[in-house]
Amino acid sequence: MVARHGEPAIVALPPFPEGWYFVTSRKALQKAGLIQTTWMGENIVVWSDDEGRACVAEAFCPHLGSELGPDAGGRVSAGRLVCPFHGFEFDTTGQCVDTPYAPPPRSARLRVFETREIAGLIFGWWGIGGREPQWGLPEEAPDQTGWSEVYVQTLRFPGHPQEIAENSVDLAHLRYIHGYDSVNRVEPASIDGHHMVSRFDFTSRRKVARVATLTFEISADTDIYGLGYSFVSIREHTIGMDMRLWILATPVDGELVDMTLASQVREIRNPKRLFVGLGLLPTRLRAPLMNRFMASRQRQDVLDDVVIWGRKKYVSPPRLNRSDGEIMAYRAYCAQFYPDPSDCSATS
Repeated sequence: MVARHGEPAIVALPPFPEGWYFVTSRKALQKAGLIQTTWMGENIVVWSDDEGRACVAEAFCPHLGSELGPDAGGRVSAGRLVCPFHGFEFDTTGQCVDTPYAPPPRSARLRVFETREIAGLIFGWWGIGGREPQWGLPEEAPDQTGWSEVYVQTLRFPGHPQEIAENSVDLAHLRYIHGYDSVNRVEPASIDGHHMVSRFDFTSRRKVARVATLTFEISADTDIYGLGYSFVSIREHTIGMDMRLWILATPVDGELVDMTLASQVREIRNPKRLFVGLGLLPTRLRAPLMNRFMASRQRQDVLDDVVIWGRKKYVSPPRLNRSDGEIMAYRAYCAQFYPDPSDCSATS
């Protein structure tokens, strides 16, 4: 859609693009036992059986419609979800496998969503029209040997996952919003079906403990799989530190987005530079300390962006200049995740 006289139009993007979206962490699920939340406009429950298989399912019993979440009295027993109304029990395939007073009806089955777990992060597939997964997340999960525990933090705000993931190719905003220096693309962004790769270097100056200002020289390799999964491999050169960052934007209800940042740092044995006494700490404490420090900086970067994301509208076609890089290629990439590709095309 284009406004009159060739002016750019304000377009409402469809709220739930197809793809894999973060649901919860294994750690949070083990702590709660049963989680209920709103995800992709759906009221869902999440639990795990005794063998560790996670299930993401609709939160209403197919028997007589009772809500299955913990606030309504739903519970997990022996790895099965138990309905609080009549005691129907469901396994992690969604099938009702037992009832207290009669054989379970074969037709009693929960609507379940395909799941995938990577590094203790649980994802669910959202398909157009409910269709099965059309593509997958990376087959091999990152090796956890020598890495700190994954630290997870979530922010909720008005927004859309396409607008958020667009930051991966919008290098100009890294300079203007976040104050990064020497932002340089290592190579042109590449697209292969649902997979997009964006690689760039930059310099960041951060004040530590309100006393010292330190310069970090960073290389970031970003692998994007749809609009809900971005994985960034980070190398900080002045310390000699490796970091992983998952940037996971999940639509909640069509207006709000849960932005989850999950990060971990590799063990730092011989830092090139002392960082606030880093060299004085036992080796086992260095990576967790740096993970928390870097996570706080990432959170602040997101908060800086939220001011924009929460108030902006999607404009198509945008009026770009030469510093805007590969935004048009990115938008063409996004079109495949909607029922109608024109919903987010570069020239809609």
